Amino acid sequence: MLEPEVQKVEQLKGYIEKSDNIVFFGGAGVSTESGIPDFRSIDGLYHMKYQYPPETILSHTFFLRNTKEFYRFYRDKMLCLNAEPNITHKKLAQLEQRGKLKAIITQNIDGLHQKAGSKQVYELHGSIFRNYCTECGKYYDIEVVTKSEEIPHCNCGGVIKPDVVLYEEALNEQVMKEAVELIKNAQILIIGGTSLSVYPAAGLIRYYQGDKLVLINKSVTPYDRDADLLMNAGLGEIFSQL
Repeated sequence: MLEPEVQKVEQLKGYIEKSDNIVFFGGAGVSTESGIPDFRSIDGLYHMKYQYPPETILSHTFFLRNTKEFYRFYRDKMLCLNAEPNITHKKLAQLEQRGKLKAIITQNIDGLHQKAGSKQVYELHGSIFRNYCTECGKYYDIEVVTKSEEIPHCNCGGVIKPDVVLYEEALNEQVMKEAVELIKNAQILIIGGTSLSVYPAAGLIRYYQGDKLVLINKSVTPYDRDADLLMNAGLGEIFSQL
């Protein structure tokens, strides 16, 4: 007789083997095993060094009013450029290469899915690797932030902003539209490493119409009851067995 968790992994394997229309929806928990912190769980550490909580610093209003302080925090805490893809990133890339996984929809901005080899990645909250001038719209790569001191500026004199969605800002409409279609048409939706508490991203799973909703997360989420397969475990623990 197999242990309950082993049974669930076998069930997930069965789902994957029989499908070529899987969509993965992931949050911060996908990247924590690569050493990228989920700042919500360690606010206390930041309060020792910063006068404001992360949610305040990472807001549109704060960026406009305290750009220098925003970039001090952003460079220090949001740019984990030495991070490498972990087993979950790698397994997802393999599933895409095998024709199983249609797309990854991520709330992360770290680019680790692409670094692992995934091609169809929809970044709901943008990417640290893209930056643009708030005046003329010219795009810059990550080096404009890492090589500048304090506030990076465009050749036109405008302030450069990371192409990441800050608090108070709307998500990219086109990315959201494509994510909705992918989830709506997916045979299997695997959700991993997210508390499903950040909206509007978390609301996307309501569009799923299938009967194989897989939810993998260490902590309880508001959607646990809706899962056809629920695993209260770390992603690495599960994906290392696939």
